[in-house]
Amino acid sequence: MDCRVKAFIRKLENLSISDYHGLSSPGLTCYLNSVLQVLFMTEDFREAVKSSKYSTNIDLHLRELFVGLERTESETNHITKKLGITDVYEQRDAAEYFEKILCETSPEASKIFKGDLNHKTTCLVCEKSSESKSGFWILPLAVDDSRRKTVNVKQGLEGFFRVQNVCGDNQIYCESCKEKQDAAIECKMTQCPDVLTLLLKRFTFDYKQSRYVKLYNRVAVARHLHIANCRYNLYAVVHHWGDLTGGHYTADIKSFETGDWYSFNDSVVKRVGQLFEPGDDCLRSCTAYLLMYRKVNE
Repeated sequence: MDCRVKAFIRKLENLSISDYHGLSSPGLTCYLNSVLQVLFMTEDFREAVKSSKYSTNIDLHLRELFVGLERTESETNHITKKLGITDVYEQRDAAEYFEKILCETSPEASKIFKGDLNHKTTCLVCEKSSESKSGFWILPLAVDDSRRKTVNVKQGLEGFFRVQNVCGDNQIYCESCKEKQDAAIECKMTQCPDVLTLLLKRFTFDYKQSRYVKLYNRVAVARHLHIANCRYNLYAVVHHWGDLTGGHYTADIKSFETGDWYSFNDSVVKRVGQLFEPGDDCLRSCTAYLLMYRKVNE
C-alpha cells in the first residue's frame, strides 16, 4: 500500500469525529452547559421532555433545545432566562443548577433522577426511635481534605449509609426523654432512582483561611456500583477544573446510541471512544465532581 495512503488512513483513524453538537451560550455558563448535555444524553429524560404536554414549566424550553441539538449546535438563551440567570459572567455551581432544572421539570421527566431515603434516629438512652422520609436528586459524598489520599467512591457511598453516632454539641432532642441525648442516625434508600447522581464534595470551608477552598484529591470512580439490591453503570462525569473563582466545567458522557464516550466542552464535542483503560473498573480523576450512574435492569 502506498505510504501516502497509509498516512491518510492513520490520520482518519486519529480524527476526533463527534456524532453530537455543542452549546453556544452567553457569558461563562459552562456549569449549565455541562448538566444540559447530561440531561440530553439521558435517553429516558430526553424522550420524556420531548413528549411532555407541560408548557408552563421548563419542559418547553428543554424540548426546543433537545430537538435543536439533534440537528446542530444550539443556544441556551431561553433556558438561562427561565432559570433567572441575569449575570452570565458569574461563577455558579453545576450541582445547584442540575437540581434547579429537575425541580422545575415535569414530574414525568424528573422522576428518572428521583430517589427516596428513610432517616431513622434512635436515642441511645431510652432506645426510642423516630423515622422520617425525604426525596433526593443527588447524594453528597465526603472528600478527605488530605491531598495525598485517594478518595474511593464505593467507600464514600458506604460511609453515607453507615450508622452515625452523634454526641456533645450535636446531641438530638428526644421527645421521650424530653431533653437532648446522644443518638444514632441511620439512613437507608427506600426507592432507587433510575439514574443515581453522586456529588463529590470538593468545596469545603477552611477555618484557617476563613474562606471556601477546593479539594483536589484524586478520586477512584467505580465503573459499576451495587446499592440496595440495584446495579448501576457509570455513564456521565461532570468535571470541575480550576478553583472557585476561575473554574470551568466539562462533561464526559457515554452515548446510549453509539456506546462511545464523548467529551462535551461548551460548543466543542469530541468522541473519545472509551473512558476506561481495558480491564480497568476504576477511573482515577482529580476533576470529577458529579457522577451519574444508570440503573441496569437485570
